[in-house]
This record gives sequence, structure tokens and C-alpha cells, in this order.
Amino acid sequence: MVNNREKRARCPLPPGPRPFPVVGNVMSVNSKEPWVTYTNWGKTYGPLVYSRLFSKDIIVINSEKIAKDILDRRSSVFSDRPTLTTIDLFGWTWNVAFMPYGERWRQCRRLFHQTFRPEAALTYRPVQMLKSMSSSIIMAVAYGYDTAPRHDALVKIVEDTLNLAIGVVTPEKAALLGAFPFLLRLPYWLPGAGFQKKAQESRQVSKEQVDAPYRHVTQNLTSNSLLPCICSDLLGRMKDGGNVEYHENLVKDVAATAFNAASETTSSAMLIFTLAMLQNPKVQAKAQAEIDAIVGRDRLPEFSDRASLPYIDAVLRETLRWHPVVPLGIAHAATNDDIYEGYYIPKGATVMANLWAMSHDESIYPNPYEFKPERFLSNGKLVDDVVSYAFGFGRRVCIGRHVADASLWAGIASVLSVFNIRKAVDDLGKEVEFQVEWTSGLTTHPLLFPCVIEPRSLEMTPQRLAEMIAVHG
Repeated sequence: MVNNREKRARCPLPPGPRPFPVVGNVMSVNSKEPWVTYTNWGKTYGPLVYSRLFSKDIIVINSEKIAKDILDRRSSVFSDRPTLTTIDLFGWTWNVAFMPYGERWRQCRRLFHQTFRPEAALTYRPVQMLKSMSSSIIMAVAYGYDTAPRHDALVKIVEDTLNLAIGVVTPEKAALLGAFPFLLRLPYWLPGAGFQKKAQESRQVSKEQVDAPYRHVTQNLTSNSLLPCICSDLLGRMKDGGNVEYHENLVKDVAATAFNAASETTSSAMLIFTLAMLQNPKVQAKAQAEIDAIVGRDRLPEFSDRASLPYIDAVLRETLRWHPVVPLGIAHAATNDDIYEGYYIPKGATVMANLWAMSHDESIYPNPYEFKPERFLSNGKLVDDVVSYAFGFGRRVCIGRHVADASLWAGIASVLSVFNIRKAVDDLGKEVEFQVEWTSGLTTHPLLFPCVIEPRSLEMTPQRLAEMIAVHG
């Protein structure tokens, strides 16, 4: 951090597009895919770009190296979160990922570290191999709750929470309400104020997401039926004489954040993986051949096989790179003025790491729009690039990245072991062509697309698959 005000005054802001009066660069940003706009700006103005959304200073980092320089090495300045009006409006203040940098965040982070550090994450591996869906995995990990095979009530609460808010808890969407706060006082029935009704629904369902699964834990805490989980572990660490209600609220926030984040990101990554396999049958066949050679067809891959399946890990890394689930990460905020490479970063600026630009940097990943796992292999061995930027930077890096990585590996390896993913055909036997459409917001994944997921062997009946899964228990 630079303390010399006179020196700061002489340093220019990073280059960027010329802002218009009042609105800044809002009209120039692709509202559905802002990361594409920021990537294109990077090609014009360089890897560090300044723009303005209404009155808000926005610094976009399009380079992994610069992101590490600023967000990792200067984390004392860039670990805060910007104030987003939509976080409070939609009832997401409990979410640790969006909490301001401060004492409550540090307390939650310590609880996260106790349950998600690499050695502790090993505890959840049996559950990850037993469960077939990301929501089921994280529900078991967070709350020791065994979800119903379909239409689980608690899982639906989380899905509703995400569907209502995931598209608006971004700097771009919050900028309008921040610039014109009178909109927050408009009744929902006025034209253009429909977001108020949506926000009210979100606040209600969001509160239920935090409270309902936690009630399951407390009601079953003394029962042998409760699986080992985050909540029971953290409640067991409660210190005698402490503020019980405060500690319980911290545990609720941590567990709900873990469930919310992991459910959305892992399921989105699995959808992206499925699309990639559909569009790249040769990659799918090569991955299946590796599994068959090492694991065979009589059992599912296990974590002990992972070191012997480098191509599966390459598929995982390429899935994270090819279409990042959180293309802009979660925005940081500068708590002080700073200078980087002669450019001034003002206090209060929103700082975004453009993961899309990093993952599509042609100097690092030639032909970046091609799904090519081989880019992560050299002479049959995995290279050092583990796509770590997919999990964020600095003190706000995803604390659950080790669990997320293991869950994604288990899902990819298991699906490839048992199923073929191929294009759907119409009544005439012709392959169904389709245009891929993507969701927009904090996270992104493909909307539903036609495909066929079928067993690789006629002998793979539901009963046989259940037997193979049960072996992991």
C-alpha cells in the first residue's frame, strides 16, 4: 500500500473505455455475459482495466499473474467485499462469501477452516462416493441429512433461494439500485418494480434455507442416525461459557453458505462436463478407455485410483477452464488507495478477477474454445497448472475447494465409468441439433439440452449399479 497522497495523485487510473456522464460504462456492458465485454476490453486496453458503473469505480483484472499480485500479495487491502444493495434486499446477508471483511467474517472463516482444511476434507470422501448428486453430497456433508432420491423438500428450498437471487447478486445488477436508491421504495405493483416481490419471496425462502436444515441437526444431534457433518462437528467444538446463540448463528451461516455454494457450483460444473462430453465423443471415449484399463468394469473408480487416472484429472481441469462456473468470481473491494505498476486503484473500488479472460488467454491456452484435456498433460503426466484461479484469490479464496474438487472428480469418474453421453435422435433417427443457451448471473451453466445418457453395458441394471455404489459404504 502506498501512503504518499501526492504520489497517488500523479498516478493515472488504469486505461479503459471512456465513461458517459451519469451512467458511466453501463450501456457498453453485455448484461448477460459481462465477462465477455471485460475480456474484449482487456484486448484493447490491457490486462488491468478501469471502468465505471454509474458512480462506482470498477477495476477488472484480466490476468492471473496480476490477480495474484493484487489479490494474493496485497490481501490486506483487497479482502473486503463491495456493498451490493441486492445482498440485503434479497436476504443473503448470512452468506459468508458476501460478508464484509471483519470480525464476523473471520470467525466464520475459522469455522470453515476447521471443517474444510485438506486433511479434514478426507472425512467426507465416503459420502462423496456414495452420493450421486451434488446437492445430496453437500446436504450430507453440511447437515448429515440423507436426501430423498427425487423432489426433496430441503433441496428444493435451496434451489428456490438460488433461482430467486443468483442472477442479481452481482456488481452489474446492483449498480442500478445503488445509483437510484428511491427504486427500493417503490411498491412491487408499479411497472418496473416487480423485483420487489421477487426480493420479498427471496428473503422468506432464504431464511428458511438457513433455519430448516439446521433444525434437522439439532433434532437429531443425540441420535445415532445423524451422519458426521459440519454442523455436528462445529457444535461439538462450542466452548463452555461462550455465547451459545451467537455461536449457533455462526454455525448456521457457515453450513448454509457451504450448502448454497457447493450445490450451485458443483451441479453447474457437472452440467458443463456433460455438455463437453456430448460435443466431444473422442474425449469421452479416451477417458473411458483409461478407466477400463485401470479400474475395469466390475467396480466404480475410487479415490485410491486417482493418481493412476491422469486423463480424468485433465478432463476435470479442462471442465473448470473451458467454461468457468463463476466467470467473474466474487468481487473484491479496496479498503485503501493503492498503486499497481504505476496505476492508481482508488479506495472503495470494486475489483473483479475476470476468470473467463484468464481461462481463455490464448498465450496460455491455444484454441481456448476447444475442449482439449491434453493441454494439462505432458508425456502422460499432469502439468502443474491446476486451474487454481477457478476458486478465487487471496483471503477470500474458496475454503471448500478441496471438497469441491473431490466431489467433482467422483462425479466425473463415476459417470464416465458407467454411462455413455450421446446426442439425442428424432423419430427418423437423425441427431437432434440444438443451440446451447447459458444462464446468466453470478454463476453460469448450460440450460437444459437434448441428450441421451445410457448405460455402457446391458448388464448395468439399476440393481447392479446400486450394488456397486453400496460397496463404497
